[in-house]
Amino acid sequence: MPTWGELLTKLQQLQKEGRADAFDLVRREALSDLANYTGRNAILYATGHLQKPRVPPELLSITNEDIEGFMEVFHGLSGTSVDIILHSPGGRVEATEAIVKYIRSKFSDVRVIVPHEAMSAATMLACAADQIVMGRQSYLGPIDPQFQLETPLGIQSVPARAILDQFDRAKRECGEDRTNLAVWIPSLQQYGPALLEQCEHAIALSKELVSGWLAQWMFRKSKRRTERSDQVANALAAHEDWRTHARPLDSIYLRRTLKMKIDSLEADQQLQDKVLTVYHAAMHTFSATAATKIIENQNGKAFIKLVQQKVVPTPQAPIPAQPPQPQQSRQ
Repeated sequence: MPTWGELLTKLQQLQKEGRADAFDLVRREALSDLANYTGRNAILYATGHLQKPRVPPELLSITNEDIEGFMEVFHGLSGTSVDIILHSPGGRVEATEAIVKYIRSKFSDVRVIVPHEAMSAATMLACAADQIVMGRQSYLGPIDPQFQLETPLGIQSVPARAILDQFDRAKRECGEDRTNLAVWIPSLQQYGPALLEQCEHAIALSKELVSGWLAQWMFRKSKRRTERSDQVANALAAHEDWRTHARPLDSIYLRRTLKMKIDSLEADQQLQDKVLTVYHAAMHTFSATAATKIIENQNGKAFIKLVQQKVVPTPQAPIPAQPPQPQQSRQ
């Protein structure tokens, strides 16, 4: 496997040779190599959220538009098995549900490979696989829903569970001492009238989807599949345990504590090398190009989102007036 630096050197050499498609060429060669090794279809779904943190979230997260990307890269593929190399911060739960339905309508054997991180709704997507492959440094994340709320400090992502807990605390403290009402009113006024219901439904939906997917696929052969699926879904959604939505959940915890079907990427050195080459090639693409999201198959078909670079003209300083020059007499 070429290291990160060796891959970068190869890309730079290709660019020196005039290959404008150097990043696409290296990435697609790596995906093709992976598929040839496994004998399975290989799909890359990755975003540049680590390289481009200031890009609008809709260009980096799971959205309904991603269905078009999966339709593009699934077209023409044969066979019933697929590996999805997944690197994503998450996104919309409804979009994730639609994507899972589409993936499972096309393939009966789905393996999700996480070379680095698959958080939030991306964790939910991973839970719809028959098995997950993770490295020692890979992680999934909690699935507790988040709400984007307008606050005096600007738009902030707030856990649904934290909103419910805050209301419960306000009720308790105001019930104990009504003078606390004046303290709580400014905080509570920022929430809409239906927000509590929305929070409860969002939490229930996340757990319902993950539990159902686990029971249908990962735990389908278990006699206790419903019980095991519910336990995993409840654990992943437990905001009170994780304290933060960005908490990394590693393969050891997922395998040993939650008893999920997590295979070690390091168990197959060749597989690890080929997967990491795909991942590193994608990260180099995000670092050096306008790409923000890549959905791609081993045959080179791709759906790539680009961020539009805005060129802001720099005002020029006025040219100072020149003093008049003395006229020379002509002879």
